[in-house]
Amino acid sequence: MFENLTNKFEEIFSSLKKAPSLDEKQVDEGLKSIRLALLEADVSLDVVKEFISRVKPKALGQEIIRSTSPGDMVVKIVYDEIVSFLGDKNSEISLNAVPPVPIMLVGLQGSGKTTTTSKLAKFLEKNNKKKVMMASLDVYRPAAQEQLRLLGEQNNIETLPIIEGQLPADICRRALSAANLNGCEVVLFDTAGRTQIDFQMMNEIKQIETIINPAETILVADSLTGQVAANVAKEFKNTVNLSGIILTRADGDGRGGAALSMKYVAEIPIKFLGVGEKIENFEVFHPDRIANRILGMGDIVSLVEKASEDLDQENLKKTEEKLKKGQFSMEDYLSQLRQMKKMGGIEGIMSFLPGVSKIKSQMDQSGIDEKIITQNEAVILSMTKQERENPKIINGSRKKRIANGSGTDIATINKLLKQFKMMSEMMKKMSKGNMKGMADKGIPPELFNQLK
Repeated sequence: MFENLTNKFEEIFSSLKKAPSLDEKQVDEGLKSIRLALLEADVSLDVVKEFISRVKPKALGQEIIRSTSPGDMVVKIVYDEIVSFLGDKNSEISLNAVPPVPIMLVGLQGSGKTTTTSKLAKFLEKNNKKKVMMASLDVYRPAAQEQLRLLGEQNNIETLPIIEGQLPADICRRALSAANLNGCEVVLFDTAGRTQIDFQMMNEIKQIETIINPAETILVADSLTGQVAANVAKEFKNTVNLSGIILTRADGDGRGGAALSMKYVAEIPIKFLGVGEKIENFEVFHPDRIANRILGMGDIVSLVEKASEDLDQENLKKTEEKLKKGQFSMEDYLSQLRQMKKMGGIEGIMSFLPGVSKIKSQMDQSGIDEKIITQNEAVILSMTKQERENPKIINGSRKKRIANGSGTDIATINKLLKQFKMMSEMMKKMSKGNMKGMADKGIPPELFNQLK
């Protein structure tokens, strides 16, 4: 989501950091580049103007001019202002009400409300230990109610049964009653969207708000729409008591402007990010961590949290025990590859690492891409059990058979065997020392091996 903006900022700060001192002209040139980068990222003009007006006086202060590291000070000032624009801290969802707690999701058609409703339900059940019911109020879009019902069925989330022809107001009352009877602590109301904001749509959500008195009214907005998303937030806030935002498609190729604009324009916090199609692709929005990502500083805290959630801890313990004995087979290597896939592959992990643009450049030069994981997996699966346990027995004829079985060539087999040897040697070194580090944190060492 922030890739283009991150690349721009890394270039700007690299230039500023090289200067032994900064005068007003250099600061102005740097701010001009920052202004252009933000506009290109689809941040609204008013927000850009306000951002620069806050940064400039601080960047021209005496503490910068006299600083031994002025470039770093400018980075710190920009970082602080980005955090300020995104929100000083993450804003938790409010469940402080008599259950069943009603939460209403609103937004334009196509913003991902229905999918987001199921993601939020799963998040609340897993992290807040709440029993959740979902209710679709979208009686207009064909199969909208059926879509939510299927998502509930697939993910074991309770969903209000559909009654054909029932109006949204009546569905609201039935959902609250059903949730109460079934012992549900939270009810999520998936409201209907429109292709644009209209009088009828706004009247309906005002009526729904009056009936259910929601503890939270959350706007679901598509991050790829940029400035449009900020304007939509403003319109909804003028109609209902909007309390938060969930940005969807944050893993897409958008320019990141929506996140920077929406909090400032709507004056409400961004609470979550939808970062993929799967129900677990849902993240709490941490302003400080997002600021780090935007400025190319990485987000190792989120990476470790993601690893601990996504990876099989029992499998990690087994791997650790084997490593302590100095054992590492192709089967273990295959397990590492599959763990990487669970975490979103190379791209998924890289987005959390510092200096991501430089890492990407190294990967491009080395010809490393996402296909390597799938390709190596295919090669290992084409080996016999004996070959996986002892790759040293793989001779010329075996390589030819493996290459044919995996749809690759002998050069690919040789490259994998070389990677495995490097990995095995690294693991043996680790086994002699402290096994905390990568294995305990759940970060697959495969990533770092690929970049060697």
